[in-house]
Amino acid sequence: MTEIFTESAIHQKSPQEITALLYEACITNLEDAITDINNKDYVLANRKLQKANDILHRLGAGLNYDAGIIADQLDVLYNYMADKLVEANLKKDVTIIQEVLHSLEEITAAWNKAMKNKAVDSGAMVRKRASAYEKSILTEEQ
Repeated sequence: MTEIFTESAIHQKSPQEITALLYEACITNLEDAITDINNKDYVLANRKLQKANDILHRLGAGLNYDAGIIADQLDVLYNYMADKLVEANLKKDVTIIQEVLHSLEEITAAWNKAMKNKAVDSGAMVRKRASAYEKSILTEEQ
């Protein structure tokens, strides 16, 4: 799924959508790094792993610690994954990258599911408010 975003298109995204985009970009960089290592293109693999690591640090910096324990747990997980990527980059170890990739794919799936559920919940709330409004109008008219 390759999409090109203009700066204005990025500004129109919600913080949740930007987080999802960061997850996808990180996954893409990790997958590319695996391919590059397998092709013995270590310079390109290094760049991809550095980009993935940068994304993990940006994700950590964007955490809302008012959200509770989950933010703390994500911070620890992001730091762990970033450390593992440094190790993988030094060793050019595909197994370590795959471990990080697997964890990131699980987080991404959970994030996307939560966004989807929130969108469904928001739609239900709008319908509920509209229904309440319609009922209040009907009772006022009577």
